[in-house]
Amino acid sequence: MSVSQTIFDAVGGEEAFLRLAHAWHTRCLADPVVSHAFSHGYHPQHSERLAAYWAESLGGPPAHSASMGDETMVTKMHSGNGEHVEMDERAQVCFAQAIDDARLPDDQRLRSMLEAYFRWATRRMAGYPDSPDDVPMGLPLARWSWDGPQEHRDTDSPTATTDQQVWACSSSGRNSLHLRSRSSRRVPIDRSVPSRS
Repeated sequence: MSVSQTIFDAVGGEEAFLRLAHAWHTRCLADPVVSHAFSHGYHPQHSERLAAYWAESLGGPPAHSASMGDETMVTKMHSGNGEHVEMDERAQVCFAQAIDDARLPDDQRLRSMLEAYFRWATRRMAGYPDSPDDVPMGLPLARWSWDGPQEHRDTDSPTATTDQQVWACSSSGRNSLHLRSRSSRRVPIDRSVPSRS
């Protein structure tokens, strides 16, 4: 893997992101807490849309922005549900497991980047717990590179001022084996890969 590649390229492009999105969604639906987020239904092409979002955020083509919506639209969908720290933590565990399920390249730096990105993205999506109406209009898609979060993020967002601090903590290695919640409770990551029958 070369750092001159985008994370999108290092992961393996659109097909790899589609495998990752399908694997994460499968893990989430099987989780007794995270599955609640999908209990009221979801878009029939949820995995495809999620794959496009992740791909664009991590250096891929702007397919999501061009045809599915901007960051405002995505954030509004995840807003107004109150705080759900445990669900967010478990979603992050599902993501770590999905990296294995999707058979992404076996590269620790890439894996650490993906996990750090997902922690950051999850935190951003939780930034408006009271109402979707609080989300500013016209937010460009949030982007992440090998250097962490990119600078065109919304400066009015309650998560914007600490994005770099979250990234600094994520990239320090302190979270390599555990995910840290707002309450500093540590959640172990089970990296076991389910059997493929």
